[in-house]
Amino acid sequence: MPPPGMRWIEGGTFAMGSAHFYPEERPVRRVAVDGFWIDETPVTNRDFAAFVAATGHVTLAQIAPDPRAYPGMDPALAVPGALVFMPPSGPVRLDQPSLWWHWVPGADWQHPLGPGPDIAALGLMDHPVVQLAWADAAAYAAWAGKALPTEAEHEYASRGRLDGADYAWGDELAPGGQRLANIWQGEFPHRPTGDDGWFRTSAVRSFPPNGHGLFDMIGNVWEWTADWWQDRPRPPRKRPPGACCTIRNPRGGTAWGSLDPAQPRVKIGRKVLKGGSHLCATNHCQRFRPAARHPEMIDTATSHIGFRCVWRPPVS
Repeated sequence: MPPPGMRWIEGGTFAMGSAHFYPEERPVRRVAVDGFWIDETPVTNRDFAAFVAATGHVTLAQIAPDPRAYPGMDPALAVPGALVFMPPSGPVRLDQPSLWWHWVPGADWQHPLGPGPDIAALGLMDHPVVQLAWADAAAYAAWAGKALPTEAEHEYASRGRLDGADYAWGDELAPGGQRLANIWQGEFPHRPTGDDGWFRTSAVRSFPPNGHGLFDMIGNVWEWTADWWQDRPRPPRKRPPGACCTIRNPRGGTAWGSLDPAQPRVKIGRKVLKGGSHLCATNHCQRFRPAARHPEMIDTATSHIGFRCVWRPPVS
């Protein structure tokens, strides 16, 4: 039996991707997934603290990076730390993320904003855990007897039975003016104007669940998946007889194929993130949707990436 706190997602077929937003979400294709269990919420700081207490796990952000893996790296940056969102004081160009993302020595899952009060003192125990690299999420999943979801599983569960809708709750971002996920309100990245009480992460279950009873599948934090990134989804080379136009349980690309062509000297693979985060805005990164996807190097820990797990019934 699956661990508590999970929801059963009946297997089925759905339209994966979107033709309305970003090129990497195309083409829309028919995908079938087998049934699986998935966590109702992202893994919280309270959950992760239990894992660390039981195993002594040290996260990647708590280990100084090896400059040999980052050609041209300033040796002064070879200290434990992570990326923290810091809003600029005024409008900036939206193609320069270095103006709002800053490497902060000492930032880690217990201190998501850097040295200072920890998650308990900040009242964040029931917020999603952040500042985790992919291997940290995978280690937790293995300890819990679970796994990270595939991209297809995450998108299928995120849609909440609304096949083909732009958002997890329909085709309007804010129906009747109601905010249904923790996303950026105001002009990104300098002017948050939200009235929901959340500037960064929110406590899980603060927003309504989707049609599967799942919380925060959209917004709050991006979520790591098991799949390697590929720019455009491609059908498998071989399909079983009768498969025709439906792809069953698709997987991503390869570690080598996921490398960032914009950084040819850095040989670090990228995994798929799903769900968007509290930093997705209408004027930037409109990825508060089930079809949205983003590549992230597996060594990256930031203040807006978390994860949740799945449990697949054994094949009898």
